[in-house]
Amino acid sequence: MTLSRQEFRQQVRQLRQQLPHHFQQQAGLTLIEQFALLPELKFAQHIALYLSADGEIDTNPLIDWLWQQGKQVYLPVIHPFSKGHLLFLHYQPETEMVLNKYRILEPKLKQPLIRPLYQLDLICTPLVAFDSTGHRLGMGGGYYDRTLQPWFDSQRGPKPIGLAHDCQHVSKLPIEAWDVPLPKIVTPSTIWQWETAV
Repeated sequence: MTLSRQEFRQQVRQLRQQLPHHFQQQAGLTLIEQFALLPELKFAQHIALYLSADGEIDTNPLIDWLWQQGKQVYLPVIHPFSKGHLLFLHYQPETEMVLNKYRILEPKLKQPLIRPLYQLDLICTPLVAFDSTGHRLGMGGGYYDRTLQPWFDSQRGPKPIGLAHDCQHVSKLPIEAWDVPLPKIVTPSTIWQWETAV
């Protein structure tokens, strides 16, 4: 029997929420080792990330490491007027943060901090599960599917890279028409790649 998207979501979320704290800490550090191997990183200066929640792999060590490399980091903010869309704001250690409607910290919306999507180099996306063809299952809001659609249509703009625990991999996800497969997903143990022709 094939699991529904919602069943996959529940199952994998439960799996990652149960990961012990020390395992989470180590996974966040090991993720840096894989991320550092990405050839795209060499020329990427403006990198969108996200703050982990709900058992997602800890992105704080990666953010700190990127700052040390002199990279600029941006975080998603729920668009106040355009429903279901994201803005990306420059993030630094002193950035003022607020809780959004999902109880996730995001930078306080300030116009000068916004960087247009096309001026980003990489977008690191959260995901609940991913399969062996690069499809990702998100939380169901469609924010990243909408954000990544221009890249998927034209292969232009910031390249999306998924971040996940190894345990979030499943063999095959049920796919919907709007799903945007990722060209790369980085886990603590490997870099999954599905390079599409440009």
